[in-house]
Amino acid sequence: MPTPSGDYHGTLQAIRALVDRATADKHLPAALPVGIGVPGSQSPRTGLMRGCNSTALNDRPLEHDLQVILQRPVRLANDADCFALSEARAGVGREAGTVFGAILGTGVGGGVVIRQQLLGGPNHIAGEWGHNPMPDGSVEGRLPRRCFCGRDNCNETWLSGTGLGHSFRAAGLPVTTTQEGIALMRDGDALAVAVWQDYVQLLARALSVVINILDPDVVVLGGGVSNVDELYDEVPAIWERWIFSDVIRTRLLKAECGDSSGVIGAAWLWS
Repeated sequence: MPTPSGDYHGTLQAIRALVDRATADKHLPAALPVGIGVPGSQSPRTGLMRGCNSTALNDRPLEHDLQVILQRPVRLANDADCFALSEARAGVGREAGTVFGAILGTGVGGGVVIRQQLLGGPNHIAGEWGHNPMPDGSVEGRLPRRCFCGRDNCNETWLSGTGLGHSFRAAGLPVTTTQEGIALMRDGDALAVAVWQDYVQLLARALSVVINILDPDVVVLGGGVSNVDELYDEVPAIWERWIFSDVIRTRLLKAECGDSSGVIGAAWLWS
């Protein structure tokens, strides 16, 4: 169901409609709890939502309001956390000790799962990779990109599908969608190929920072850009330039559960 853009109460009603439909269609118990992945996180101080790129959710008591409107227990987690949890328990990382899940979609998010347990952290920001700045020097000399969070050159502004589309257009390519730019790249358009190669290098550099800190067994990608299969050969071929090790056993893998990963991970919040 499309999210009611900019409409907090409409979003609550949409979620209730989905839960009611599932309950009726599948003859589920009325008190069955609900897990929800959200594009942000709860403040541990106030319980209100923050950092949501669906900005209508910010500064709202989403968990409380959902429990009231659904009349059942609710647990929330960042959508990238849900994605990482799904892939660590039921997807490509199910035999891995440490999994870093990265979503490259409309925005960029990340989640960390260690021994199949989601890492939350006291600030509720573990794995919040999208709002780290791009590695030093990687975008130096370029026009800065302002993120919705108020900072410039967050990973999200360059590595998201939205950011990649912006790069294609900024280079002068006549595209309206990121997919059109990818198609030109695959057709051998020299300018589109150059933009893509630049994106691969930026992604490899940004992921190398995660690998140097976390040393995960698996980095699993989700979101629209993760469907570009060229990533899985091209990024590992160059990320060794910035990884502080003489051997790199970390694997870069595509999500096994596809677009359902976040939903599956949200259900796992109740396991």
